[in-house]
Amino acid sequence: MSAENRAEFELVSEESAANLFAALMPRVDQQTIEDELRGVPPTKLDISHVSKWFREGVVETHALDDVSLQVDEGEFVCLVGPSGCGKSTLLSMIAGLDFPDKGTITSDGRAVLSPGRDRMVMFQEAALFPWLNVIGNVLFGLKLKPNLRNHERREVAMFYLKLVGLERSAHSTIHELSGGMRQRVALARSLAPNPRVLLMDEPFASLDAMTREQLYGDLQKIWQARRKTIVFVTHNVREAVCLGDRVVLFSPHPGRIREQFKIDLPRPRDINSGALAQHASEITRALKLHRDQSSEASD
Repeated sequence: MSAENRAEFELVSEESAANLFAALMPRVDQQTIEDELRGVPPTKLDISHVSKWFREGVVETHALDDVSLQVDEGEFVCLVGPSGCGKSTLLSMIAGLDFPDKGTITSDGRAVLSPGRDRMVMFQEAALFPWLNVIGNVLFGLKLKPNLRNHERREVAMFYLKLVGLERSAHSTIHELSGGMRQRVALARSLAPNPRVLLMDEPFASLDAMTREQLYGDLQKIWQARRKTIVFVTHNVREAVCLGDRVVLFSPHPGRIREQFKIDLPRPRDINSGALAQHASEITRALKLHRDQSSEASD
């Protein structure tokens, strides 16, 4: 082959390779995005004989005592009880932010020994970064996904902002948002890494009643669409009945599981419905009974 023909062949080969690469790249990107937005299998949680103490100097507080609980794949479980019964402590241990002094916590059979991107936490306060705009806050959560390119991260972030109804506010600053909108951003940020478990610690407690009611509907729709395993901590019995497949009742000093209630009401649920109120009344009566029994025992 002459030098002229070889140069022409190499040029054609380079152009062909470039064209092939360009043709394949959109497919690769699209496949990555589809994989990222596809619902991942939910996780089964197993809390077995967990006890926890907090010690400060010579003072020791027994937070949880011999707590055992199984949460099925894709189940929405609400933990209800008075302050000091260890609900948030248990949630922190499921997240890997704290550890039991006795007992074990496993996720799909693997011991929970540290935080992981398969378990995301949503707190009572939105905890957004004020120097980032709405989409910037959601993108921050996607730093946990190193396999994504920048434009893929933005597409994923917009998907979840649309899911929570905030796609038109993507470039708004945080101070422009209402409390309910901030919690929606926090929810989108928690969902964006596509975790298998969502841990929610009284996320609606500081919101007004109308905003909470709207978010109850939004969260039910998102759960039905994505089917995450959700563990939700609340003091509000009606809220628990509105959202949960199961309500787990705790008593304090130390925190123990007293009763569990299966909620078979159809979805979406209206927090003002009569059937929901009946379930809530039953659980409230049980809560008061266990509270009184705990007070008598401590006396």
